[in-house]
Amino acid sequence: MLQLTLASLFFLGLHFGIAATPLRQKIIDRIGPIPYRIAFASLALLGIIWLVYAWRQAPYVALWGQPAVFRYLAVLLMPLAFFFIIAGLTTKNPTRLGQEETLQAHIEPGGVLRITRHPMLWGIALWALLHLLANGDLAALIFFSTFLILAVFGTYLIDKKREQQYGDAWQEFVAKTSRIPFQAILEKRQQLNWQELGWWRIVLALVLYAGFLHGHAKLFGVSPLG
Repeated sequence: MLQLTLASLFFLGLHFGIAATPLRQKIIDRIGPIPYRIAFASLALLGIIWLVYAWRQAPYVALWGQPAVFRYLAVLLMPLAFFFIIAGLTTKNPTRLGQEETLQAHIEPGGVLRITRHPMLWGIALWALLHLLANGDLAALIFFSTFLILAVFGTYLIDKKREQQYGDAWQEFVAKTSRIPFQAILEKRQQLNWQELGWWRIVLALVLYAGFLHGHAKLFGVSPLG
């Protein structure tokens, strides 16, 4: 379990100790933005590989076991996680790296941004939480909590960084969106528009979900359906 803990600390430290601190800009000033992105992406990929390897090697230590209710909850809600991730990857969004210019264009947030301005991170968070609950062992707790912590706190850190960088333009965007999913809609600052979500995104999410559900046992050695 030590190796898994170290891998988790490495991965979180890489993001919270470098990417989310002034150290990031100091490194960029020294080596340039492109070499920094290449180096950071390489280290992040290495961290994920280490995490997966350490998780697979870790002994099974039961905590709350594998209650059927958590397994069925994952089966029910994973389509939403797939949709958030797909929509996050295919929607122009100033919270994503390299798309900050949309703030200056004062484009009205639409589609999934009416639900949350961090769709991809919330998709990852939902995936991690559902799998954490469904597995119910110590190794899974460490592994999935790593991604859950990174995703949830990442929404705070990105908001803080964009506010410092873009000031009023960012505040205008914040006023029309929400960090927490559906908050802006519940507060009447937004209205859900199903057409803007894109039927093809919903279909793609369902197709990927069905594929992973069908192949989960072969890919990961356990069936979500029991």
